[in-house]
Amino acid sequence: MSSSLAVVQSYPNHWEADVVLTDGGTAHLRPITPDDADLLREFHSRLSPETIYYRFFAPYPRLSDRDVRRFTTVDYEDRVALVATISDSLVAVVRYDKVSPEEAEVAFVVEDAHQGRGLASVLLEHIGAAARERGVRRFIADVLPENRRMINVFREAGYTAQQTFDEGVIRLTLDLQPTDDAKEVMQAREQRAESRSIARLLFPESVAVIGASRTAHTIGQTALRNLLSGEFQGPVYPVHPEAKAVVGVRAYPSVLDIPDQVDLAVVAVRAEAVTEVVEQCAEKGVHGLVVVSSGFGEAGPEGRARQDELVRTARAAGMRVVGPNCLGIANSDPAVSLNATLSPDLPPRGPIGFFSQSGALGRAILQRVAERGMGLSTFVSAGNRADVSGNDLVQYWQEDPATEVVLQYLESLGNPRKFTRLARRLAKQKPVVAVRSGGSAQATPTGHAAGGLALPDYAVTSLFQQAGVVRVDDITQMFDAAQVFAYQPLPEGPRVGIIGNSDSLELLVKDAAVRQGLKPHEPVNLGPQATAEDFDLALETALAAEDVHSVVVVFVPALQPIGDDVARVLRARSLGSDKPVVTTYLARQGIPEELRHVGERGETLRGSVPSYPSPEDAVRALAHATRYAQWRDRKPGRHPELPDIDRARARATITRALKGAPAENSVAWFGGERRYDEETAISSQDARDLLACYGIAAYPDIPVTSADEAVVAAGELGYPVVVKADAPDLRVRAGGTFVRADLRTPDDVRSAYLSLHDRFGAEADLVVQRMAAPGVPTVIRAGDNKSFGSVVSFGLADVTAELLDDRAFRLAPLTDMDAADLIHAVRAAPLLFGLPAGATSLAEQPNVEALEELLIRVSRLVEAFPEIGYVDLDPVLVNATGAHVLGARMWLREAPEVRPDAGPRRLRGVTF
Repeated sequence: MSSSLAVVQSYPNHWEADVVLTDGGTAHLRPITPDDADLLREFHSRLSPETIYYRFFAPYPRLSDRDVRRFTTVDYEDRVALVATISDSLVAVVRYDKVSPEEAEVAFVVEDAHQGRGLASVLLEHIGAAARERGVRRFIADVLPENRRMINVFREAGYTAQQTFDEGVIRLTLDLQPTDDAKEVMQAREQRAESRSIARLLFPESVAVIGASRTAHTIGQTALRNLLSGEFQGPVYPVHPEAKAVVGVRAYPSVLDIPDQVDLAVVAVRAEAVTEVVEQCAEKGVHGLVVVSSGFGEAGPEGRARQDELVRTARAAGMRVVGPNCLGIANSDPAVSLNATLSPDLPPRGPIGFFSQSGALGRAILQRVAERGMGLSTFVSAGNRADVSGNDLVQYWQEDPATEVVLQYLESLGNPRKFTRLARRLAKQKPVVAVRSGGSAQATPTGHAAGGLALPDYAVTSLFQQAGVVRVDDITQMFDAAQVFAYQPLPEGPRVGIIGNSDSLELLVKDAAVRQGLKPHEPVNLGPQATAEDFDLALETALAAEDVHSVVVVFVPALQPIGDDVARVLRARSLGSDKPVVTTYLARQGIPEELRHVGERGETLRGSVPSYPSPEDAVRALAHATRYAQWRDRKPGRHPELPDIDRARARATITRALKGAPAENSVAWFGGERRYDEETAISSQDARDLLACYGIAAYPDIPVTSADEAVVAAGELGYPVVVKADAPDLRVRAGGTFVRADLRTPDDVRSAYLSLHDRFGAEADLVVQRMAAPGVPTVIRAGDNKSFGSVVSFGLADVTAELLDDRAFRLAPLTDMDAADLIHAVRAAPLLFGLPAGATSLAEQPNVEALEELLIRVSRLVEAFPEIGYVDLDPVLVNATGAHVLGARMWLREAPEVRPDAGPRRLRGVTF
């Protein structure tokens, strides 16, 4: 913020944002300040008389000094104004003025040259969010009837709107309460805008290479040569401060000296010189940058500051940035033929879109794709992901007809909530296969790690699967799966036909299929002397069978010379089938030439048969396709209405709990101490109060420090009661010895207290609690994970389940289907679906529906409030009467100003 703001109330930092416009360009939004006086005058002077009339309902050729002071000096409470800037020019203004505590008049104006770029819509989103923070619930907008464009902006925002007409003016009243329609409108606009911003990078009409060197094998010359050898369809301009030409192409001293338009700039200069180059590109009107230079965020604090400055400068001028420290981008579309990478060879045209965070791996990845006979539509190596990330590419591939399969090599997720939302939507149309390197956090026995909820590696896989993403262990498995997705149809079920000429390999296929959860038929062994005709007949029979959904063919060489007759049979039968066919063909890997259908440009076509070096590889890839197909065909579930949720009371409870909690909290772990610097353990009463706001009733307990206190507490609660030791992770350390149950007399209570006190001493607090009817004890944990956002876990509450780590995980908020799947996913789930010991009637069966509802409520709670770092409900006793929360702990933290993927559209932030 500028220094002049010291005289007025400051505004929240998150009111500043970079946004993508509908044409793919960018703009910077921020609150207006008194320092904007000159910018506002210049802006007004560029407005057409018609635009001025639509805004002020009268001619208003110039702003007086009084007008300027009034428009630029606001209190950021009752009067708020936001401006949009591009290249230091003010191009749009939106403002509201309160007319009552909950109602405000809103108006905005967009410079004529920038109308139609979506500025009004995104400004309305941001001013609406700011207004809600200030207690405004309704906007009033007066619009002239002929200003159809502005009327449509209000009507299409998705808010509930009312319209009246009086004295030649249309009055629109907008309810600012967020609705599903408003959220869908915002996300649809976000998708179109971010998709177009990537299209501007991948479909340039001209490219400049800044830092093109006359020295061979340098980064700059390599980038230039690859563009030229890749037969880019537009002009390429080398930029060199002294050379007249580089590799035979005329060079220019700077990008500003190039006489024609430059759409894309590949930047290969020293890190210290990049900022100046970006400023020149901004002045030139370049649309996008690919920064292959290193020395930025990966090089420490100084490099990080340099990287932030790069992004700030680029976005302010309307440019997106790939990199820095990246391999580059490529587009195999023959209309472009763009190879703006440091790899000399690209795979041919194909249906696969590939995103990689790693620049170092990028070249090996491209080589591997080509070796396997596959093809790419587009390739992006984002390096440090300072701006463009995998989420942007997912938005682009969503509507790219040339991309049928998406592959991602991920080292981290910059915005996990957005990734899972976008990936789930994309996966409903196209397979998404991901390698996520870097492992996962080491979970403690209760799943609580510093900063939120820790996840074991299998949990990461299940969360990807919930979003429809096929997670694989390495690059080899990624390409194994991609071969099926890109060139074969999806299986309609799990039943697998097996055909081959080696009974031992066929048995390996069958065993692998069982391990992968598929349902193999008995193998059809054609014998070592099988001919192509034998394979043809067997394939025809298998593919025609209704109870066969996919086929694995094993072919090993016989004694006679190997011909390609069997390959021709496989290729022909696969091309005409709607069932996938994979093979272990002579132990080859990829799409061998004999099994390939080839297009006019040499590209591999659908119907080509993927081959794998081992039966296990073939079956694993087929299993990925089968599970993905099942996920895509299943019903998505719904978010049930929960009318007894009180968000306002929950917010007040969190505020009170954070203020009342002690400054330091520690938790005992296996006799040691682990301190959470960012999270605060709140009292049991505050935890119960907060759960009650979401319709979750937790049994109260009374802490006691003597046998007499225990007896008094039991009398208050009513018999029968339990006395239990209360400390994290006690079940694993003490087995079942930390609870004394079914206490019906004062003597029982006194004896139980003394026994537990002798057992644990000061190691654990003792509490008295009303006893619940017997049932199945379970554990529900939820919280924020830095890689995925809000996550819910479930398992049974017994020592064996804890030691075997029998837990399941899902992303919040849960649908009814997610909740049911979460319960069924643990290995001990059958205990919840049978009759408990001694039961004689189905009426005594555990109420799993109540457990599902509890899971949904917990997921809504942690998703709604980023202040909740971790929730531990242990145990939750499930019996015929419901799911009863007998223990509840909760850790809170200060919430970030902006929660990723919440609120109005914005690009990932840098420091302003």
